[in-house]
Amino acid sequence: MRFRRNSKALGIVAIAALALSGCGGGGGTGGASQSGGDPNKIITAYNNEPQHPLLPANTNEAYGSHVVELLFEGLRTYDPNGKPVNALADSIDSSDGQNWTIKVKKGSKFTNGEEVTAKTFVDSWNFAANSKNLQTNGFFFESIAGYDDVSAVTTEKSADGKVTTTPAPKADTMSGLTATDDSTISVKLSQPEADWSLRLGYAAYFPLPSAALADPKTYGENPVGNGPYKFAKTGAWVHDQSISLVKNPDYSGPREAKNGGVTFKFYTDPGPAYTDLQSDNLDVTDVLPSNALKTYVTDFPDRNAAKPVATDATLNIPPYNPNFQGEAGKLRRQALSYAINREEITKVVFNGTRKPAKAFAPPVIEGFNDNIPGSEVLKFDPAKAKDLWAQAEKIKPYDGSKPLQIASNTDGGHKEWIDAVANGFKNNLGIQAEIQPFAKFAEVLNLRKSQSLPGLTRAGWQADYPSLYNFLGPVWATGASSNYEKYSNPEFDKLLKEGLAAKSTADANDKFNKAQEILFKDLPGLPLWDYTVPIVWSNNVVKAETGWNGAILYYNITAK
Repeated sequence: MRFRRNSKALGIVAIAALALSGCGGGGGTGGASQSGGDPNKIITAYNNEPQHPLLPANTNEAYGSHVVELLFEGLRTYDPNGKPVNALADSIDSSDGQNWTIKVKKGSKFTNGEEVTAKTFVDSWNFAANSKNLQTNGFFFESIAGYDDVSAVTTEKSADGKVTTTPAPKADTMSGLTATDDSTISVKLSQPEADWSLRLGYAAYFPLPSAALADPKTYGENPVGNGPYKFAKTGAWVHDQSISLVKNPDYSGPREAKNGGVTFKFYTDPGPAYTDLQSDNLDVTDVLPSNALKTYVTDFPDRNAAKPVATDATLNIPPYNPNFQGEAGKLRRQALSYAINREEITKVVFNGTRKPAKAFAPPVIEGFNDNIPGSEVLKFDPAKAKDLWAQAEKIKPYDGSKPLQIASNTDGGHKEWIDAVANGFKNNLGIQAEIQPFAKFAEVLNLRKSQSLPGLTRAGWQADYPSLYNFLGPVWATGASSNYEKYSNPEFDKLLKEGLAAKSTADANDKFNKAQEILFKDLPGLPLWDYTVPIVWSNNVVKAETGWNGAILYYNITAK
């Protein structure tokens, strides 16, 4: 979470033609307008406590992102089909893919009255990239010249092998980023990247008012943005209970709110939320309990939708776990993958709302390849699994003194599929496994970040912008923002960089798919399945829909 996350490919002309190959299926309605209803009524929506205070560059999980993306507006946004649309940018141009000129629209303001200028963006991006500010999404500025100096850290390894990093920036600002006047941003990249501007709709690139840079901790608890919504005047964020947003009357961008506000109600279990929806005490959710996947269409006739989206799931294997290190660990990683019956789980547990993974990215993303060398490890093969496990035992015995823990948040409806995976491990490998439950997804992320998990962890990715790179770079590149398990392979990083510099979509995706071959050899995570996201809504709502990456378009919901 929300998975959260980029790709390189196209020339500037081709960017406008970028499309997700499978986005039209299911019950999604694209950008269809809604008529009737009460434009001032508040919508209530399913959510959970965000991991961090609400700073855009420090928010890369779904629950915080739902809020941040409504509070802020960036240079670009994405329409329901994933096409980039200029928001605060009048123009974004480059003649060589390395030197970019961005013209910022004049007159836009934060809800505190402060104007949004080119300098606002420059200051916000430098703040995000600077390692001393500890912003999770700082990695997204890696392409800009001077990023390495601003993001520098020192690394120390303790006697017990634990690695710690300390911020040590060599500069306060990126050399390739300047505001030449109030409305012009000049960006120089460290290498040509023809489609760099595609990522500018992601939250890491949102502007921040000066108060946020002066006191980010305080600001994050009561953020002031420039998007279609703003915090309610009183009781906006009641921790572990709710966040209340109201419509920003001064917003005039492409995501104009069709309702009076959104109140996110926090749940630690999707079951009660589903019951609340059935009784019209909650208006919309994209998280359904597993048993409802078989009944939601009949439970909510004419009040449901589903379509394939740019979201996938993995089972990550921390490299610091001794059972999965070295040659024996490599064999065990493969054995675990062969022991998972993805086909059965997606049919029985998910009722067809998931499809077995074929790669480290979902089919709706341009450049998807379902025949990458090494991907055969995603097939269910109990005999192969047992053989590989036996080979590993001859090298180094497995420590099974305790059941293998699979960490997961309990609010996302994950227990049933984890139980199924655990049974597969028991039946096919002879090892005990069980869920390690957490009420909040933030707790799982914090343990992953501190490298404190005793076993495996569920993980997932909901695309930040429509590109193959986005499912690889931010998740698996060395030092990447969501590479919590700290996987690192220089050859993988090299192929990603070559893909970013490619001059055509096809060449870029070839590099990215070659990079996936390395992932299939190393298996830092096991691809599980790709998502078709079902959503349901109450009788209080005219209609709801998801966008290209599976996120609900809250601003486009009209209440009755």
